[in-house]
Amino acid sequence: MATGTLPFAVRRYEVPLILFLVMYVDLLNCQQFIVPFKAPSDCGVEEFFDISSLSCVRCGPNQRRSTTGLSCICKTGYQTLATNKSTITCQQCPPDKPAVTKGGFGCIRCPGSLSDEGKCQCPPGNVLVERDVSGNLLDEARCEMCDGNAPALSVPNNSGDRCERCQATFIETLCVCNPPNVLAGGLCFPPGSLSTNVNPSVNYAQLKFSVQSAWFVKNLYSSSAACLVFSNLTACQALGNMCVMNMHSFSGVSTDACGLFNTIFRSRAALSSTQDISYWRVNLPWLYYGDEPGLASRVLQTDPVPIGFQIRGRNQNIDIKLLAAVYNVRGEFLRWEQVGGSNLQLCPETTIKQAAAFSFGTAYQQSCDLSVAELLATHPEPLFYDVFMVLGGENRRLLPLPTLVYNQQYNGQFINQESMKNWYLSRRMFLVDTLSGREKSMSALPKVIRVASSVKIRFQLVPRTREGQVFPPLMTVTYRDVPITDVNTQTVSTMFAVEYEMDLNEARVKTDTALGVMGGVAVLYSLLKTVSWKRRIASPLIDVETMLKFLLFYAGDLANVFFAVTVGTGLYWLIFYKAQRFVSVLLPLPAQEEQFVTYISCAFALKAVQFLHKLVLQVSVDVFFIDWERPRSKANRTVQATGKPKRDPSPVSIWRTYFVANEWNEIQTKRKINPTFQIMAVLFFLEVLGFSNLALRDPWPTLNRSSQAYTPSYSLMLRYGLAATLWLCIGLLQVIYFTVFHEHFVEDKIRQFVDLCSVSNISVLLLSHRCFGYYIHGRSVHGHADTNMEEMNHNLRREGESLCSPRGLLPNTDIQTFQVSLTNCLRVQYERIRESFSGRRGQSRLMDACSFDQNIKAYHTMNQFLGSIIDHAHPDMDYIVRDKLMFERVIGMEFLEPSEKSIFYNDEAHSFSDVLFYGNEATLLIFDTLFFCVVDLGAQSFVLAAVLTYMQQMIFRLIRNTLGRKNLKNKTLVDERFLI
Repeated sequence: MATGTLPFAVRRYEVPLILFLVMYVDLLNCQQFIVPFKAPSDCGVEEFFDISSLSCVRCGPNQRRSTTGLSCICKTGYQTLATNKSTITCQQCPPDKPAVTKGGFGCIRCPGSLSDEGKCQCPPGNVLVERDVSGNLLDEARCEMCDGNAPALSVPNNSGDRCERCQATFIETLCVCNPPNVLAGGLCFPPGSLSTNVNPSVNYAQLKFSVQSAWFVKNLYSSSAACLVFSNLTACQALGNMCVMNMHSFSGVSTDACGLFNTIFRSRAALSSTQDISYWRVNLPWLYYGDEPGLASRVLQTDPVPIGFQIRGRNQNIDIKLLAAVYNVRGEFLRWEQVGGSNLQLCPETTIKQAAAFSFGTAYQQSCDLSVAELLATHPEPLFYDVFMVLGGENRRLLPLPTLVYNQQYNGQFINQESMKNWYLSRRMFLVDTLSGREKSMSALPKVIRVASSVKIRFQLVPRTREGQVFPPLMTVTYRDVPITDVNTQTVSTMFAVEYEMDLNEARVKTDTALGVMGGVAVLYSLLKTVSWKRRIASPLIDVETMLKFLLFYAGDLANVFFAVTVGTGLYWLIFYKAQRFVSVLLPLPAQEEQFVTYISCAFALKAVQFLHKLVLQVSVDVFFIDWERPRSKANRTVQATGKPKRDPSPVSIWRTYFVANEWNEIQTKRKINPTFQIMAVLFFLEVLGFSNLALRDPWPTLNRSSQAYTPSYSLMLRYGLAATLWLCIGLLQVIYFTVFHEHFVEDKIRQFVDLCSVSNISVLLLSHRCFGYYIHGRSVHGHADTNMEEMNHNLRREGESLCSPRGLLPNTDIQTFQVSLTNCLRVQYERIRESFSGRRGQSRLMDACSFDQNIKAYHTMNQFLGSIIDHAHPDMDYIVRDKLMFERVIGMEFLEPSEKSIFYNDEAHSFSDVLFYGNEATLLIFDTLFFCVVDLGAQSFVLAAVLTYMQQMIFRLIRNTLGRKNLKNKTLVDERFLI
């Protein structure tokens, strides 16, 4: 029968058991750890506040709440009949003995009146005696002195104002705790309750030694035994506090504070949980979340907090309301305390600034150095905090804040310094512990103190939220062990911070995707530039120079890609973070901005390579001024050999060439913006108008900040996005102003140079590549430019009245500027003549006559040769004039190769400015922007960045002027002394 009954019994309970296990596992996975808020004042007359479960518990029959509200006592007229661990039993006194003894354990007649509490009262100066010398209860109380003679079973109380019964844990017939009973902490424990071989040491892992704590020696065994045997609430709290002072660390040794706590914790497994939280056992404090693998991620990243944060609007919600249950080291509940002042912040600061830590979205951090002597004076005993987040509503609910103790160890290993999957979350924390490090006595100077050197509260935004939801905030505490050597000189650093983060994986993927796609386009564009460059130098071979040129082109294009992505990213965060109503985005943490800063550095380095490349090309361009002026008459001169006069052509004035060369030298560094105004305007907006405040790590788009308010740190991403956007906007506005207004109504240096060439009867040939360049047709329609003022004004008046032909290269056209694509034959002839220039290798101020004559001859030869080319005098080196296709202009490459004839492309856009600063404004503007931002990110100073940017502009302008002047002198034979 017995063997057949057991399977049937198992099958009978199999289905309910499985359902229970499924519900239990589901409960563990789905619970949000939300508890209702209760204070002692919220409990009813017949309820007391349970300091373990932080809730109101109903008193038993004939009981009422005590004056402290933390326990139950018998009602008036009822005696305490018996105690059963944490509960009591009450019985009404008989009519003949209506009064209750002061201890509450008996009934008695009074010699006088009764108090409101139903106890006997004696005249002043007398002591109420309710028991005889043997401790037996009298029929009628007497007002006299206590009789301390044995065997009264009563002892004087600490204040000496009354006689009281022995502690309830003692044997009922004696007030002496005789062996084998164990006396500890004023309590008498039965034998075998708990091993007396406890480990009262506190481990200081940072210092690699332990201390036999006097506090632990006195209280560890009694607290753990009273918690285990008698379920004493304050004893359980005191034991939990000692575990917290030992950094929540536990190992195979079960006799230390945390080992004893976990032993009692496991013994409560059969009892019900507190507040329906499986990790919060009855009568015990909640210290741990459990040790299941991956529990930390489930607690922190599964269920959002059931409230949303709204920055603006009617239902604005930005206040982070935290509440802490405060306990003293003895395990007594002190109070509920609003977190927001100096309770979690050790650094002295104004109330306004401390309150800023709990304004949602404000990245808060305060750090300071504290004197050890001051800490010993102000924190003689540690206070312990169980921190909750207030969820609001009519019935306030509380969300426990998980705590990550960075110093926690498991079997000697720091488990919370690794990945999240190994974390052990806990609950209770303290700020300063000057008690556990006292070795011999609690009045002695501690050997070591423990200080919370870092307290951080981290909020993580729920991905893709539109209602400002966050996951449960995490409090991270890092403690520092400070050995006491000289309390008067020792200091310890501490920091309190509130951080906000969001999952940036999606944003990072989008950024990398944009870089990949645009980087691929940049490769194609750079290849196109390389092909165009190969065509323009008339070289079909792919050699090392070609590969180097491709890398230089790619550096510039890739710099533009990095620049566009970083500016777009910074502007995105600036707009969406500062303008959001419901919190949907949060700024990256400083550590998460490192990759962004790397992208900026790459953009700057690559843009610097491109800028230097363009600078080298500009200072090495081939320039020649074609002088069309011809002598008007022949002058008389006497031949020395024969003494007869001879008529030679009148010399052509060189001053026109010098004047054009000076004007060209002047416009080499002409820009479409005013660099000085650019820097001053940017500084005005950032520092004077307060735009820099938009880069602070808070969600407020305010420009003016009170000096008394807390000022958070700057976000590098916002700072870069703000500075780069502002620099670009002011630069673009300047370009628009100069292009639309200034050049049309005030002054246009580029068009003026073309007009000057026409008035001076000088054309300019610029070769930026071997077989490609630009031609400015400056041949005068009047034939001569060496004339007096009257004739010059007359000629200009005729042009204004259209009484002469247009200035264009072709008849009846006005186009004077061209892009030229030369044949290889023409280029070879050009180089042959240029090689005879002594100026190509540099010239001294005192040149010998032979070299001078050679240069003059070469100059005239080049002038005649180029002039004859323009006049179509060489059929084998002729040219044609045509318009560029739209696509050719867009991609910057010519489809036709000049095999038989050179090609002159009409260029009304004056693109010859590409060999000047003027035509490279985009490159210069981006380079200046990156230079300004990189300096600012490194120094965190807009003023310093502005000063260094101005110096950089002046230096490169000087280099460009100096090298451009030398190149002009070498290529055109214009004496440098005439370049002013």
